[in-house]
Amino acid sequence: MIGVLAIIGLAFDGAGQLRSRQLADNLAAEAARTGGQSIDRAKAIQGGRKEIDEAAARAAVTSYLAAAGATGHSVEFPVVDGEKLIRVQVTVTYDRYLLGFFGFGDAVTVSGEATARALTEGP
Repeated sequence: MIGVLAIIGLAFDGAGQLRSRQLADNLAAEAARTGGQSIDRAKAIQGGRKEIDEAAARAAVTSYLAAAGATGHSVEFPVVDGEKLIRVQVTVTYDRYLLGFFGFGDAVTVSGEATARALTEGP
């Protein structure tokens, strides 16, 4: 009976951990997209290259993730081929429900990462 419960616990908590990983990936993707919409308006209005405004993007990412209930994240702005991108990493904690009874720990932390760029072309 204990073996059957352990297998059920592995299936249940394994699926929960996978859902948490998917949630972290989705939150990171949406947060990166939100941050990528924060362009430096002064440069864009003057006809310059559309570029991500780091301060505004960081604030937009933090605001989005706070509204979504995510607590751990990091934001970076790598430059690839002369274009500034935004990379967001989000961590999500999954509380194990059944495996905790068998001594496999109470929680596991998973992370997701996504990169976005500013839209530089017109419609």
